[in-house]
Amino acid sequence: MRAGAKKRFARHLRRDMTDAEHRLWHHLRRRQLRGFRFRRQFPIGPYIADFACLEAKLIVEVDGSQHFDAAGDVARTQRLHEHGYQVLRFWNDDVLIRTHQVLATIHDALGPAGPHPDLPPQAGEGENP
Repeated sequence: MRAGAKKRFARHLRRDMTDAEHRLWHHLRRRQLRGFRFRRQFPIGPYIADFACLEAKLIVEVDGSQHFDAAGDVARTQRLHEHGYQVLRFWNDDVLIRTHQVLATIHDALGPAGPHPDLPPQAGEGENP
């Protein structure tokens, strides 16, 4: 797929998200999860990731029944791993029914806790006594 066609397709996917993708995006957008920025339907190489956090090199995929026994998903995940990305996959039902557990798994995958590098220092931090 050409770059321009892939961008148009990604835009189409953003407009037509599934219910599970909408639910997860509600919690990931606007740096709501530990200050990390997620992008939705983001082109990475030949693929379009459902959700991607570039700074944490984390991809979150939300899969429906069309992914059951999908050999292509295994190859896709392997290729993304080769490019340094960690890939988390969740079934639509898990996102819709067990949203907090899915978010906890994503939270843990983001790595050790710490302030986001773009956040200003808290009151009293960075001052010399």
